[in-house]
Amino acid sequence: MPDHSRRHYRKCMQPAGFVSFNCKIKETDLQIAVDEKSYYPQLEALVEKRILAYRLQLEQYIVQDPLFAETLQPHLVPLQAPLIVLAMTRAANQAEVGPMAAVAGAVAEFVGRDLLAAVDEVIVENGGDIFLAVKKKTKVAVYAGNSPLSNRLAIEVPPQKNGFGICTSSGTVGPSFSFGRADAAVIVSSSAVLADAVATAAANRVQTSEDLQNALQFARQVPGVSGILLIKDDKLAAWGQLKLVSL
Repeated sequence: MPDHSRRHYRKCMQPAGFVSFNCKIKETDLQIAVDEKSYYPQLEALVEKRILAYRLQLEQYIVQDPLFAETLQPHLVPLQAPLIVLAMTRAANQAEVGPMAAVAGAVAEFVGRDLLAAVDEVIVENGGDIFLAVKKKTKVAVYAGNSPLSNRLAIEVPPQKNGFGICTSSGTVGPSFSFGRADAAVIVSSSAVLADAVATAAANRVQTSEDLQNALQFARQVPGVSGILLIKDDKLAAWGQLKLVSL
């Protein structure tokens, strides 16, 4: 199995017509791809500034509200909280998980939308949580650990100029905390923040392949979820606007 902590899978993330670069600040480790026509070297400094800004907002808010970073349950925050805090809380409450379940998707989306002011197309990957705003259909390969379906399937997504999220949670791959044992819980949504939270919630509900349908039923009832793919061992469950293709 690949060393997820070193993000070896990023070697496969080199879409044609894009320039890719990495930006890592403390725990935040983003892989960015922008269209070649829009790329200029100062973009890398811009990404660093935006990561620092969002990290500072989160860190300062957590000082005031430590439970925000600790709870695994829905949470309430004041309306004057930073936008990234509000977005994480709203998504997590819909998914019935704690706000930090949405942090990777939130950072990916907030940085990605900032970049859209300067570029035509962008892909931001944050530990398996992806925000995309692309003009051509795109294939996103599905890595599911030791499942025999791992790296054999991809989700083919149509272009969506306003951007959308594809986020993955797993109880068998990577460092993220999960109550479940899903090999992959992949959620597609117009919001990467929501997709991240729901992916966590769906993965939490899978211990064996017999749990896939119940987890699917939970995720599909969350407003804003447009596609679901759940994998455990050699079984999968899928729903929604999701085109699966072989690799």
